[in-house]
Amino acid sequence: MFKGFTRAMGESEAVKDRPSVQAPFAEALIREAEQNDRVLALTADLGKYTDLYPFRDRFPERYFNIGMAEQAMVSAAVGLSKTGFIPFCTTFGAFAVRRALDFIMIAAAHSNENVKLFCALPGLTTGYGSTHQAIEDLAVMGAIPDLLVVDPADAVELQSVVRYAASARGSCYVRMPRGTVPVLFDESYSFEPGQAKLLRNGDIALISTGLMTERALEVATALEHKGFSAAVLHCPSIKPFDHDAVSSLAKRATHIVTLENHSVRGGLGSLVAESLYDRGIIRPMLKIGLPDAFLGCGSVPFLQEKQGLTTAQIIATVSAFSGRDTRPIHHMLII
Repeated sequence: MFKGFTRAMGESEAVKDRPSVQAPFAEALIREAEQNDRVLALTADLGKYTDLYPFRDRFPERYFNIGMAEQAMVSAAVGLSKTGFIPFCTTFGAFAVRRALDFIMIAAAHSNENVKLFCALPGLTTGYGSTHQAIEDLAVMGAIPDLLVVDPADAVELQSVVRYAASARGSCYVRMPRGTVPVLFDESYSFEPGQAKLLRNGDIALISTGLMTERALEVATALEHKGFSAAVLHCPSIKPFDHDAVSSLAKRATHIVTLENHSVRGGLGSLVAESLYDRGIIRPMLKIGLPDAFLGCGSVPFLQEKQGLTTAQIIATVSAFSGRDTRPIHHMLII
């Protein structure tokens, strides 16, 4: 276990009294580097805040701080890829998406280079305001051809994605939970690109990604206590996306609810709607996520409650949507 990490520049999800792993990204990357001397780590002056210091301490000659220059970091990674290395790059998602988009799209993805982007502070996991909240990254990165886009749910899945990225050719963008990261899956879990995971069956389809998958499971349990059942389909692979799994679940569902730590415009909910439309499936559908707005500053719990993303709020929202509760639905988009 790695110690001495700070919660500055954002806050970790609360993991008190739950299984968790400290700095799972660093742990997994060190394992890959021990087996393959082509694995390198680059950061845009955020090694401390993207859990890279353990890697730096273990492999100082394979750690590069490029400075506050995401474009230069991606360019350097592309050059290293061209000479046979496997560069893993870290920064905050907002900085990668907004500052280095052209470099990621053309120099990395278009050129089929081996650049791995693992980016912290996805969605509403920081109180630093709109400058740091990557609420649009899945929509933007998901529009880039030949780029793997992943939103892991927990420490186990994140480490599985690191293993996959180290072994598979091509560029990727991964939302990276950092610090003390909860454990949701057991060690047998394995990430597969383009594959969703059906975690439980039921009549109401809860389709989730990233940290919202744990909340989806909690909601499903609560709904069961209310007398009706909910399925949970976890979709870590945003691109490629498992449209078949979504449509298969939707065909037997009474209602569909998507849950994402991302804007309701262009993220998971939009992909699910696309799946249904393309296959002619008509079901009541509710998107639960972040509004198409700048979200402001504050503590993460305060901001998430303000946007209706706590488990209790989601339970009330889904209950109302399914017709089992007459209270008003909080923060939603119905299509």
